[in-house]
Amino acid sequence: MIFGRVKLAAARGAILAHNLKTADRVLRKGALVDATAYQMLEAAGYAEVTVARLEPGDVPEGEAAIALGQALLTPGLRRSEDVHGRVNLYAQSGGLLCVNNAAVDQLNMIDESITLATLAHRSVVAAGDMVATLKIIPFAVSFAAMAQATDLIAQAAGVLGLRPFAPLRVGLVLSELPQLTQATISATINATQNRIIAHGGTMLPPLRTPHRTIELTAAILALQNQGAELILISGASAVTDRLDVAPAAIIAAGGEITHFGMPVDPGNLICFGRLGGKHVVVLPGCARSPKLNGFDWVLDRIFAGEDIDAHAVAQMGAGGLLKEIETRPAPRALAHAAGYGAAPTARPRIAGVVLAAGLSSRMAPANKLLTMLPGGKTMIAQVVDSVLASIASPVIVVTGHQEEQIKAALAGRNVRFVYAPDYHDGMAASLRAGIAALSYGIGAALICLGDMPLLAPATLNRIIDAYDPAESREIVLPIFDSQRGNPVLWGQRFFPALLNLSGDVGARQILHQHMEHVVEINTESDEILRDFDSPEAMATLQQADVTLAK
Repeated sequence: MIFGRVKLAAARGAILAHNLKTADRVLRKGALVDATAYQMLEAAGYAEVTVARLEPGDVPEGEAAIALGQALLTPGLRRSEDVHGRVNLYAQSGGLLCVNNAAVDQLNMIDESITLATLAHRSVVAAGDMVATLKIIPFAVSFAAMAQATDLIAQAAGVLGLRPFAPLRVGLVLSELPQLTQATISATINATQNRIIAHGGTMLPPLRTPHRTIELTAAILALQNQGAELILISGASAVTDRLDVAPAAIIAAGGEITHFGMPVDPGNLICFGRLGGKHVVVLPGCARSPKLNGFDWVLDRIFAGEDIDAHAVAQMGAGGLLKEIETRPAPRALAHAAGYGAAPTARPRIAGVVLAAGLSSRMAPANKLLTMLPGGKTMIAQVVDSVLASIASPVIVVTGHQEEQIKAALAGRNVRFVYAPDYHDGMAASLRAGIAALSYGIGAALICLGDMPLLAPATLNRIIDAYDPAESREIVLPIFDSQRGNPVLWGQRFFPALLNLSGDVGARQILHQHMEHVVEINTESDEILRDFDSPEAMATLQQADVTLAK
């Protein structure tokens, strides 16, 4: 790869090395200096620019990122499209992320141009969480390095893996002694139930018995008969030996004790058993608390379908000191580095906001959004279904004109309706209502027009995946054939400005004020340009070459 500063005339066909602002947009680093870009740079008065030019044997950053990202995919993971040499991998369901740390290290040692960053081994992830990001550092990587990286990923047979949580039915039996308060028992039930629900499981009605082996044995067998796939025992006193009351009940029920104790604190005094091929766990006293403890790590593994044998328990020691001590005031945050049951920082939620409040004046007296399309859906239903099929969540529909009819057309769909009382004032009123309805914790909003039924979920996902505030990609615009289209994604920092809009001009003025935060995503079709707000435009939906998004 050749890199350096050149006269603008010599930059044709090269790759921009830095962001450059022109009259109405920012050409971002990595952009090809094609005829359009050249004209924009010339009009902006650039005499010289810094560029990179690929040589034979170089693989462009985008191609390299997509190829390696695809190679890293395993069941339960999906990848984003390339954005400036970066491809992200996301979990498609909740589960336990498994990382081959040695393979990641080897991959990152192949060439400085190839970098892979992942969450820690055994991180707990939810659907939609980013689990890894692969970034090509320069603008290209050598073919030789690509071949070596591809071979390594193939030979590792799974650099990354997601073990989804099974929806287990869990039984809980609590033994009691006179000194055990009802408040403590209730707290134990609540903490346990919350943990089970968080893993996607369900809890059978808890059973309560005296702290005696014979009654505990009967309770264990009763839960087994009810179909419990995991049995938990919360003893009134801590287990101190394999022959203590609760472990003895497991044996009396026909089970066995597989391991006693765990090198995790809090959580040392835990006891593992099996009955009929299912796990039976005697909980440590710390499990009564909702705070992170060794029992959380055990649940992660069991719900992910892993066995808990002596070797697995022994491996939990490194990083297993979770107890808060004076010299380490915030160990629970630091404990995530251990990788066992670590809960990653959630990816910012991206809401889908569908504007469906307009008067549809060009189609009056008909409401274009209620027009029946060839596929048998109304236009607004087609648009909303595409948004629901994307990774945007939650989905908000802004209503106004013919509110009840719009709601009826979307009956049964998992959307939240928000009414814009001043919808007569134009698009800004709908936009304000949608933004105002967003809850705390929403990182960005994908603003979708209700009259664009050709939008495909894959296109929406590409726009969402491009959002990255850490890299100043906080406004995402789709483009086709150099034309900007819709929908547009807006980061949270712009919500106050959107709430102050007025009239029917949308957010164009905000866009021009913040071009340094804009990223443009090329699309493969003109779906982002096709709105249907007139009888003539509606007629084209009957044409054979128009395919509604699935």
